[in-house]
Amino acid sequence: MKEDMNNFRNAFKDKMKDAGWLIPGLEVKRWFALIFLGSVLITIGLMIFFNLRPVYFIMEFIRKIARTFPTDVLASIITIFGAFLFFKGWQKTNLSILDIRNGKEKETLLETLYRRRKLNRGPKIVAVGGGTGLSMLLKGIKNITNNITAVVTVGDDGGSSGRLREEMGVLPPGDIRNCIAALADNEDLITKLFQYRFRTGEGLKGHSFGNLFLTALCSITGDMVRAVKESSNVLSIRGRVLPSTLDNMKLAAEYEDGTIVHGESAIPEEHKKIKRLFTEPENCKALEDVIDAIKEADLIILGPGSLYTSVIPNLLIKEISEEIVKSSAKKIYVCNIMTQPGETDNYAVSDHINALYKHAGSNALIDAVLVNNVLPQNMATKYKECGQMPVVLDKYNVHVDIVEKKLIEESKDGFVRHSSHRVARAIYYWFRKQQKIKNNRGINVA
Repeated sequence: MKEDMNNFRNAFKDKMKDAGWLIPGLEVKRWFALIFLGSVLITIGLMIFFNLRPVYFIMEFIRKIARTFPTDVLASIITIFGAFLFFKGWQKTNLSILDIRNGKEKETLLETLYRRRKLNRGPKIVAVGGGTGLSMLLKGIKNITNNITAVVTVGDDGGSSGRLREEMGVLPPGDIRNCIAALADNEDLITKLFQYRFRTGEGLKGHSFGNLFLTALCSITGDMVRAVKESSNVLSIRGRVLPSTLDNMKLAAEYEDGTIVHGESAIPEEHKKIKRLFTEPENCKALEDVIDAIKEADLIILGPGSLYTSVIPNLLIKEISEEIVKSSAKKIYVCNIMTQPGETDNYAVSDHINALYKHAGSNALIDAVLVNNVLPQNMATKYKECGQMPVVLDKYNVHVDIVEKKLIEESKDGFVRHSSHRVARAIYYWFRKQQKIKNNRGINVA
């Protein structure tokens, strides 16, 4: 009995795969119908040309059949059977032409069609940040829309990126590489190769293949923007990735005791309260494509990620922060779940927001903040050991919309990690709600 049920489920799944061509929005069925109509007209035309009197013989045949079966039943049977044969034949023809031999590749073709037709109509989203937080977000957002622009900070001076920046004079490629990989269609061999990190080899150890690839492309094409575009084409990513500036931007922090530290990697090492962050040179110029993307955006997302070394550095570029403030797009900040030693010790949600306001020079930077409201019961002891604590939501100090959702992945080991799908879903639901409110207001005013 159990085996029969399994066979039934597998057969049902196979039928559903075949029915995938009927998914709404693919814009394929209309062309099937047009081809079918054209085929019928061509057939009738040729028969008339050769004086085969097609209409007469067809009507005579139908009249004889109709005497045996009720007309409505006969019509239904012929129509359904004809449609089945047509769609099945067309599907198999396409798969043969494309040399698609297995179910997985067939699903990829359907996915490609669906993405082009549905996700291309999605909202225009600009995600601003850097580090693992931005790449995590992009993995979820790419399932909502293809109209994504990831604006990535270029202040990194540590690890492989720092070495390449120092030795080759290129913008740090690490965060850009992670975002390109996150927006890739799937984790295929090329994507894994792009993320591969060398563990041995003189001069290679510590470098990722993607960083070296971007650096080489930058030398060939002449600038990082072109290199990123070509890399994105290789991986067939959804959306685009842009550095916030092409200037050789370096970060510096002034602490409350007056000391100043230079270099992104050195900022958290002081373990002092940061008074302000600034760039060297002071007035970095924003990439023009970034400004255009912000102007056209329907939704702008800040964070999550290291507050002072991933999110705020983008806002230090005056043109970017000013355009975000002026933008009519919906704007939301994804607050970190845990504090970060050396950057946000003892910070509540309001402290994160106030730091954004201060460095952007405006309290109109965001409309809402997204906050996690669930923590694992068996919180890992490593957090206490390194001084990390959950970010407290102090509602009375927060003066924007607060969106509270479970944003973490299920974890047996007690580690707190963002779930890319939960974060993306929470943001999209909030965005859709705001759109409905806006539309209802427009109707009421009219």
